[in-house]
Amino acid sequence: MPRMLDVSDEVRAEIGDEEAARLLAGESAPGSYDCTSCRTPGDSEQERTSTVLFIGDETAVLAFAHATCLPSQVVQVTEEQLQGAVRSIGAVGGESQQQAPAPQHLQQPPHLQQPPHAQQPPNLVPEQAVLGVTSGLVLIRNELHPALVVEPTAPVARPGTVGSGDDFLPLLIEQGFMPLTELAAVPPVLHGWSVLLAAGQLHAVLQPNPNGGRPVAWWQAHQPLQVTDGWRAAANKHQQVLMFAAPVGSVGRQPREDLMRDALDKAAANGKLVAAALPLAGI
Repeated sequence: MPRMLDVSDEVRAEIGDEEAARLLAGESAPGSYDCTSCRTPGDSEQERTSTVLFIGDETAVLAFAHATCLPSQVVQVTEEQLQGAVRSIGAVGGESQQQAPAPQHLQQPPHLQQPPHAQQPPNLVPEQAVLGVTSGLVLIRNELHPALVVEPTAPVARPGTVGSGDDFLPLLIEQGFMPLTELAAVPPVLHGWSVLLAAGQLHAVLQPNPNGGRPVAWWQAHQPLQVTDGWRAAANKHQQVLMFAAPVGSVGRQPREDLMRDALDKAAANGKLVAAALPLAGI
């Protein structure tokens, strides 16, 4: 039976017209699946379903999601992240992913790929600075939103400059992040950026590739980070994550969400906070 599948041009270009036709005809697509984003059941015979292709160094995995959760897209991840996500999905009996035909460009190492241990934004953070990332829920206008708070461990200089200045916030503002003076409203969506959740764990913050093509990792976890059930539920509800960034020493690693909120409010009042809403991607 034909499936109600959305196969984007980007996904079709990777898997080929023949495989796309087989999917749309129902020959290689499951009827029922677990949504790769919200992890609830879906049925490609009854509701619109997106095909999401995750590509690692050597492996490609085709996943399925409610079209209301994620659009059909290609997401570049590390091989380690991809294999970890596949193992996690298999451990809970998920049926929402399958090995996809290897895209042609995977015959050689993808030029966009960062090593699994990379945790520094390309062309942004010098080697001596590492990004600290904390997840938590932030209350804005009586509604809880999933948030990531990013703070480097040292001042960030603009590439090619010398000195002790800190250009972390100006660099992010140039990328489209908005300065905040208070946390009174949800910041605007920054299109082209996204937060990658894989099997319920936080893997990376993705940014547009300056050379065109698929997004690249701006920040990438050494090991996938666990998030709370409440954080994941809020992320699935809003289909976006609020990212707050502050210079070194402005927020700190707060042990509780109320303390994190107090620190964010103080940083905003001092003109040391930028933010954006980043769409959610997942497997």
